[in-house]
Amino acid sequence: MKIAMVLTSHSELGNTGEKTGFWIEEFAAPYYVFKEAGADITLASPNGGQPPIDPKSDAPENQTEATKRFKDDKELQQLLANTTKLSEVKAEQFDAVFYPGGHGPLWDLHSDRNSLNLIETLWKSKKPVAAVCHAPAVLLNAKDENDEALVKSKNVTGFTNTEEEAVGLTKVVPYLLEDELKSKGGSYSKKEDWAVHVVKDGLLITGQNPASSEEAAHQLVALLKENQKA
Repeated sequence: MKIAMVLTSHSELGNTGEKTGFWIEEFAAPYYVFKEAGADITLASPNGGQPPIDPKSDAPENQTEATKRFKDDKELQQLLANTTKLSEVKAEQFDAVFYPGGHGPLWDLHSDRNSLNLIETLWKSKKPVAAVCHAPAVLLNAKDENDEALVKSKNVTGFTNTEEEAVGLTKVVPYLLEDELKSKGGSYSKKEDWAVHVVKDGLLITGQNPASSEEAAHQLVALLKENQKA
């Protein structure tokens, strides 16, 4: 199993003067799921090198077993500091792609041509695409094999409007992900705020929030194993 994990390179939280980036749990928890499944993992980002970490994801109240493991994992920290430039990632070398969230992807990955090419090439090759929390934003401008919005008529989820309200950023983000997924024709569902909610529709896997990232990774591994048997 060869999995590309694509992280944001965007670090500015709108015009607030605060920082954003990727959410540690949404990277670390899936990474360890993939690693333990024996996957060959490539880390990539639009700019290459160290992707920005959302400082809030490093706060004490947001720590999980996976984030604690990451903090002690010098090898993974080194890999993360040297992500491959997304323009150098070749879709045909991978069996799947996984996008961790954090607010960063709302700004850069949602319209990054290299990211869209990666998603569209994998999709047309019948390979899975997975994204959690804010990262389903990467699907908004992606097209399917019929040149229609990839999420059109697909069952999807992502960070909810009420979760965005809870973190006080509805006026800061460039758009509300829930609204945008619906506007592109996605059949959007959600559970209560911060509950684990993962939606699988064929080869598309989406997770609602940070708590959903590990389950989304498990579902991706299960899907890849099914494909290998087939």
